[in-house]
Amino acid sequence: MSQLPKRSEVPVEQRWKLEDLFENQQSWDKEYKQVNELVKEISLYEGKLTDAASIKTCFELEDKLSLHTERLYVYANMRHHEDMAAPTYMSLSDKAKKLSVQVGEATSFITPEILSLSEEQLKSFIADPNLSAYKFTLTEMLRQKPHVLSKPEEALMAQVGNLSQAPNTIFSMLNNADMKFPKVKDEHGEEIELTHGRYIQFLESRDRDVRRNGFQAMYTTYSKQKNTLAATLSANVTKNIFYARARKYPSVLEMSLSNDNIPAEVYSNLINTIHEHLPLLHRYMKLRKKLLKVDELHMYDLFTPLVDEYKMDISYEQAKQTVTESLKPLGDSYMNVLGQGLEEGWIDVYENEGKRSGAYSWGAYGTHPYVLLNHKDNLNSMFTLTHEMGHALHSYHSDQALGYRDAQYTIFLAEVASTLNEALLMDYMLNKSTDPKEKMYLLTYYADQFRTTVFRQTMFAEFEKIIHETVERGESLTPQELSKIYYELNVKYHGPEMTVDQDIEMEWARIPHFYTSFYVYKYATGFSAATSFAKQILDEGQPAVDRYLGFLQSGGSDYSINILQQAGVDMSSPQPISQAMEVFKGLIGQMEQLTSE
Repeated sequence: MSQLPKRSEVPVEQRWKLEDLFENQQSWDKEYKQVNELVKEISLYEGKLTDAASIKTCFELEDKLSLHTERLYVYANMRHHEDMAAPTYMSLSDKAKKLSVQVGEATSFITPEILSLSEEQLKSFIADPNLSAYKFTLTEMLRQKPHVLSKPEEALMAQVGNLSQAPNTIFSMLNNADMKFPKVKDEHGEEIELTHGRYIQFLESRDRDVRRNGFQAMYTTYSKQKNTLAATLSANVTKNIFYARARKYPSVLEMSLSNDNIPAEVYSNLINTIHEHLPLLHRYMKLRKKLLKVDELHMYDLFTPLVDEYKMDISYEQAKQTVTESLKPLGDSYMNVLGQGLEEGWIDVYENEGKRSGAYSWGAYGTHPYVLLNHKDNLNSMFTLTHEMGHALHSYHSDQALGYRDAQYTIFLAEVASTLNEALLMDYMLNKSTDPKEKMYLLTYYADQFRTTVFRQTMFAEFEKIIHETVERGESLTPQELSKIYYELNVKYHGPEMTVDQDIEMEWARIPHFYTSFYVYKYATGFSAATSFAKQILDEGQPAVDRYLGFLQSGGSDYSINILQQAGVDMSSPQPISQAMEVFKGLIGQMEQLTSE
């Protein structure tokens, strides 16, 4: 493998232009000083937020403070990510983090102080034209008011905060530090120690014995710790119930969805609609069994590739060209911004020595977004490019259309724009492909995204719902009960073509997301919403494009569910999930056709 270049050796056209954010270190230092002055200023408002005028000037100052802190923080960290070992930016990133904490503490009095006002006062502020820029913020405060406790109770809840980290911390330690896995023989008969990272490589092996041995070794290890792991997960559920009851929510589910103001039927709709479409997943399992030429399909056969590795060498220039072609249905105005992004210093393209791994889109309000990549010349990297540019263009459109406060969109919406780009790229490539082998490779790549992002995450979401309801009814979660619930869900989801191995009953024990409760459903809803948007854009053209651009320009100016609804995707109805399932059905149909030819 050739040596990675040092950061200083990376050609300027392959780097992002952080000078667009801060021209040089001096301008960063100057803004840092200003923020320190503003922090002192904001404290003067404490105890004085009783009328519209003082609330307005305090909010304006808070916005100014937040925006400048964000700019400083983003710049320092992106510089640090260029070379994680460079001491200058390591200390700059540290300095920005400390400032961010300081600002958080300095502004923490604002929400509780406004919430201590009467409901009538809050309603009069919401109606006040002088506070129109903060209408949504104040409406949100009013909505949360019934769940905010008295000052001494809130202080007590803050102290409980440290205790509440315990289940997650214990699970992390057990899972990442103390859990020791056995050695497993690979394809060449070599004994290799099983790790979290290597597990998926074992499951992707062409050799069935390697897959089975890796799978059994993983779950036998977890099974030995089942009592401790069940107690840890159960403690996490108990902690959630404590918070829900203390904050006067009817259930943990409703408390968790309340942050984004998502109605509970969005969650139950997802589960019910996926249940109706389980025959599609069962059909895909039947196809997988046929393609793998096995008499019985086992749980350890789910990740092995269905077609021989189809090598796709895609240079960065080709990736840019293909992504551009595939996004043309989004219209000229979107394409113009995309062109700017691809050519005008938004993107840091290749890996260099010390550079942060992975990919992301980030930035600060008032300057164009940035994208960090570590591009390899393959299909995955091309999908990463379109995914991250989806995020970047969402931020760009929101920032252009809205003020600072309203431009920040929620996590519930974040994955929609990125996944939509992937759906359009996939559609473009499938339509263009003439090689049956390439086509099959793309179809399985896409079908597996449906399997893992929609079906699997919905199964996880259903498991979380069942275990919380069990404890809310006053019953306990024994290791046996957890395993039984989990095993039965696997049988239901994978269907009659799958031989559901008993070992899978322990999988609940290794999913870190179960410690961030009721979060995983967002993967499935985001993917479904994006697939629904893509289908509408490809079927209807301009009217759907206009609605979608309206979505991109809405940022966080309203509740997520309303923003999607206005754009033509109603997540409180089963329709978007059904539309996504139509796309999945089409993929399976094409795969079945190719295998019968």
